[in-house]
Amino acid sequence: MRFAAVETSTEWCSVALYRDGEIACIERRAANRHSEMALPMLRRLLKDSELQGLDAVAFGAGPGSFTGLRIACGIAQGLAFGRGLPVLGVSTLEALAEESGAPRVLACLDARMREVYYAALEKRAARWHELVPAQCAAPDSIEIPEGEWLGCGSGFAIYGNLGLQRVLPEVHPSAIAIARLAAPRLAAGEGVDAALAAPVYVREKVAFTKAELDERRP
Repeated sequence: MRFAAVETSTEWCSVALYRDGEIACIERRAANRHSEMALPMLRRLLKDSELQGLDAVAFGAGPGSFTGLRIACGIAQGLAFGRGLPVLGVSTLEALAEESGAPRVLACLDARMREVYYAALEKRAARWHELVPAQCAAPDSIEIPEGEWLGCGSGFAIYGNLGLQRVLPEVHPSAIAIARLAAPRLAAGEGVDAALAAPVYVREKVAFTKAELDERRP
């Protein structure tokens, strides 16, 4: 099986090519230049023959930057639509947990507006299971299940340890992690038609009014 993976939900832009269990990847810090960088990075990674030989496309579906999620989804749809390929969206919080290498992860990304995207994830039988489902919340209101958890993601860089003993704020979702998680799911036929692919925003609101901001100030 051969497929491409795209992840642009954070300040990092990464693309990967999965070929029969081997993964090649290019990753760059993009700030707000994902739309400029992602396709040229894919062209560097995929030769024309490999582009024509793809079996599917995977992308980081969210939560994360609204613009970044739309870029990844749009690229996946563009690659897949004309070739009739299946598309698979993978949770960016699961990809974050996969990057950590730990079995129990509180994945937490800065959501701006004094909120975080987070989920408590446990790995069982090579799949991630949500003990606390993905949601958007104020940092001081997140739910941490009992037991030992590794905190990963930019939420910890902004808001501190949030009650955990061990945190890795520098860990971020990557196209390699997206590819690892997508491979067994695509092999099981979980991909969808390109037209049905969509980001998972978790939070629909992108800005607060001045009155709402005043209410949230301590």
